[in-house]
Amino acid sequence: MPRELLLLRHAKSDWDSDVSADFDRPLAKRGKSDAPKVGAWLYREGLVPDHVVSSPAERARQTATKVCKRLDFKKKRIVWDEAIYEGGLTDLLEVLSRVPSGAATVLLIGHNPGLEELLKHLAGGDYDTPEDGKLLPTAAVARLEMPSDWSRLDSGSGNLLSLTRPRAL
Repeated sequence: MPRELLLLRHAKSDWDSDVSADFDRPLAKRGKSDAPKVGAWLYREGLVPDHVVSSPAERARQTATKVCKRLDFKKKRIVWDEAIYEGGLTDLLEVLSRVPSGAATVLLIGHNPGLEELLKHLAGGDYDTPEDGKLLPTAAVARLEMPSDWSRLDSGSGNLLSLTRPRAL
């Protein structure tokens, strides 16, 4: 069965908010606008996930909720995994190893630098670096074709199909 992984970096966060902890930083106005756009685009493209797993950090939580609303994916089905917040490559591979075997399309919502590390690992260097040097700016979606076993994700095991930024939508 063909599988796909959608890596979504949280939408633009509000650095000027008066929260004391990074974990609690909310979305900025642009992020609140970009997240539903990304969800609507995924829906139009037929990229509706079977499984959604997200960082529980506020900006990722808000992104996941807004995207999933446009996908008709019920909020209560989102898996909130603390390992994604501040997670590196090993942590994110562990998160993916827990994906149900029947999930054909998975949406992982998280943060940099971890998501970029995961993308580089899975693509095995088979990608073009954008002019600005950012593979996954806020609210960008990487779409990868994946092997059949979520627990065996060696370097280069994924095939990068597309990289979409919100301003292109």
